[in-house]
Order: sequence, then C-alpha cells, then structure tokens
Amino acid sequence: MFFLRSDIGIDLGTASVLVYIKGKGIVLQEPSVVAKDKNTDKLLAVGEEARQMLGKTPGNIVAIRPLRDGVISDYEITERMLRHFINKSIGRKLLRPRIVVCVPSGVTEVEKRAVQDASNQAGAVKTYLIEEPIAAAIGAGLDITQPDGHMVIDMGGGTTDIAVISLGGIVVSKSIKVAGDKFDEAIIRYMRKKHSLLIGERTAERMKINIGTAYKRSKEIFMDVRGRNLITGLPTTLKIGSSNMEEALKEPVMAIADAVHTVLERTPPELAADISEKGMIMTGGGSLLYGLDKLITERTGTVARIVEDPISCVAKGTGKCLEHIDILESSIITDSYKR
Repeated sequence: MFFLRSDIGIDLGTASVLVYIKGKGIVLQEPSVVAKDKNTDKLLAVGEEARQMLGKTPGNIVAIRPLRDGVISDYEITERMLRHFINKSIGRKLLRPRIVVCVPSGVTEVEKRAVQDASNQAGAVKTYLIEEPIAAAIGAGLDITQPDGHMVIDMGGGTTDIAVISLGGIVVSKSIKVAGDKFDEAIIRYMRKKHSLLIGERTAERMKINIGTAYKRSKEIFMDVRGRNLITGLPTTLKIGSSNMEEALKEPVMAIADAVHTVLERTPPELAADISEKGMIMTGGGSLLYGLDKLITERTGTVARIVEDPISCVAKGTGKCLEHIDILESSIITDSYKR
C-alpha cells in the first residue's frame, strides 16, 4: 500500500546515520558502513551488518565507510547507502520525501552540494541543510531564538563542531577534524608503538568505550586486548589499563580543548558572560569519552556538561526543524537548489 509524503530528518554522521520521521521520532540508527562485492558492484550489507565485516572480508568483498571527517569521500556509495536507509525507514510512498540533513559547521559549498546531490539522487524531492551545532542546540532543548549566548560542543565520529549561538544563528564557530575516529587512530598508534601490538578499528573502538579516559580516573580499570604481536607475528593478549588510554588519547583530547578555548577567546563579551553563567553543553557520541567534560571545564574555567541523550541529540534537533519545514525563510536552514 502507498502512503503520502513523509518528511525526514537525517543526521548523516561519519560513524552512524540516524533517521527521524516527522510524527514518529527516530526510527533508524545504523553505522555508516557499506559492504559490496568488488567484482559485481552489488551491495551485500548496509549498516550494522556491514560494520561486523570491517577488517574481516575476503578479497572480493570490501567494507567501506563512505564518509570521512564529516564529509562525503565516496559519493556513489553514500547515495546508495542513503537510498537504502530512506527506503528502510519510510517504505513505499506516493510522493518523494522532503529531507533535512545535518552538516558540520565548517563544510565548504562544494561539500554542501555533494550532500544535497546525494540526498536528491537517493530519493528526496528537495533537500535542506542545517548546521550540526544548531541542530544539537535545538535537540538539547535550548531556545536559540533569544538574544542569549549558548555554547555547543558537538563531537561526532569525524568532526568536532564548537559554536556560540544567539538569535537563531551562529556567532562564532570552529570545526576541527578531530573526534571519535581520531581517538581510535590514536589508540591504534599507541598500541603499535608502546606494546608492538597491531589491533583493528573495532578493537580500538571497544577500548575507547570500555577503558578510554581523558581525565585521570579515581580507580584504574583494565581490559584484555587481543591483537597480533609485530615482533613474533603471533596472536597475543595484553592487559591494558585506563592510565594507558589517558596517555594514548592526550594529543587529540588536548586539540579539542584548545579549539574550545579558541572559540571562547573570540566570543563577544556579552555572550561570553552568558556562557560563563550557563556553561557549555556537549553532544555527540565523542562527548561520552570518560572525563572529557571535566578536562574542558578545567581547561576553560567554564562548566561543560553532557546532555541527557548526546548520541541522538542532533537527530532530534533535525526532527524539530521538520515541524517548520514550510517556513524555510529562516537563516537556520539552507535551501537546496530546486530541481
């Protein structure tokens, strides 16, 4: 059976894709991974099923992450992935959906056009873009239309977006390509350099979640880590502690803290006073790294707090924008070209 149009909000992240349908809420949350057969170009798996294949595929199958550092690195695969997620979310519709997609605050016009093109080719009748810090602030329940300063730190898989928002727009912002993926890479480098142990992306991610830390823990915790010893070439298991992770993650964590400090330095004094009073909010999966909020608070002297549901915060904000999709004169949302 066919139904009429659904309006969709998509948080198109480097690590995961969340789909919000107007009137239903978040209906899909899947990793941004696609597995395909190199010989036939056929998609074999999309999302969680494809993520399970990372680092484990035979020669004819490749598992791809089509988004890197917050932008599209493989246009064709991104389009096919989006089409799959849209069809899975809304089924068959009589009218093609209107879609609002989140993008990092620092993307170029070329990168914006790539997202719009991919979304339109995947089935949208029209695509609108919203900057991630704006969506994160709306999803966190902030009233961004008032002349008050709000500071948002949105940490995804590919980028960290830091923005000061007032009167519905971004006053000062900075986007850096340091986030969850860079944490994983730092852990892989550390294990190779310090312990001569080669581990994969999925193992590094588990270490980040289980024992990762940005700020000294009151009690050390440990995890058994399996990988290949680079000296003997044989599988090895090592016991790694959270203090090791603090050392491994020091460089990317300090890069984020420095970027927050830079944005605060550039913030107009009246807005800085508001932020000092209200504090900063942290959203995105990367903000869940243990102690990162404490480190930023200590580094800046301004309280940083993690919102209640940081992973879906941006998607919820995008969904709230769908309520006003018919009045897109607002500067918050950028209209795509008309097809």
